[in-house]
Amino acid sequence: MISAMAVDLKDIKPGIELAILTDVGRQRTNNEDSYLYWEPEPETEFGRKGRLAVIADGMGGYEGGQEASRLAVETVRHIYDDSFANDPQTALLAAFETAHRNIQRYAEEHPQFHGMGTTCTAFAVVGPQLYFAHVGDSRLYRVRGTNISRLTRDHSYVGRLVENGIVRAEDAESHPQRHILTAALGSGREVVPDAPPSAIAVEKGDSFVLCTDGLWGLVGETELAGLVSSNAPEAACHALVQVALERGGPDNITVLILRIVE
Repeated sequence: MISAMAVDLKDIKPGIELAILTDVGRQRTNNEDSYLYWEPEPETEFGRKGRLAVIADGMGGYEGGQEASRLAVETVRHIYDDSFANDPQTALLAAFETAHRNIQRYAEEHPQFHGMGTTCTAFAVVGPQLYFAHVGDSRLYRVRGTNISRLTRDHSYVGRLVENGIVRAEDAESHPQRHILTAALGSGREVVPDAPPSAIAVEKGDSFVLCTDGLWGLVGETELAGLVSSNAPEAACHALVQVALERGGPDNITVLILRIVE
């Protein structure tokens, strides 16, 4: 069943168009994806912290995956807000570190969830700049015109094979071992999120797409760019999820599209 976003569009400050859509898929009985869009209400805080979007794809069983992804997005939002010190990138990295520890602590307190973890990808748009942090194989894309750029790399076994030239990038999305992660929040002693070396310039008309592997594993980048560039965010979300469902929908499917209009 498709679930629409929980954010009230009337409460979003001008300057963007936003849509979020999630679906359990054709073969799962529960949705282990979580997502969040947040912006501070006071204008002074909004000017400093901007807009925050987060997506997470949990793992660790029926409830473990749900709890891990929920903890991730809630912790990232809380720490980004409460521990902000005029540097969005530092705040995002601190939020990921805290989320990693919170998930591990939860698993220790609930032994039935041993092994729980989650991907997590978050970005903040502050003025004309974008910052992000990333762990796992959920993805962040930028669509500018009809061109698409993937801003994140997959922390996965197959992603490593692609980086080493063993597997072609065009073959990675259908590789039978593409779901094996090499990094996740809650997994391993330390976590080192990916982050851009410097802020990414944002232009009017840019669309930023967060999605879980339930989407990108079934919808190629060229097709994704075409649907995003030719539709409003809400229509694009519905079209993308529908394509994934028509192709079998073996996993949960979640997509968030944020378009810069001012």
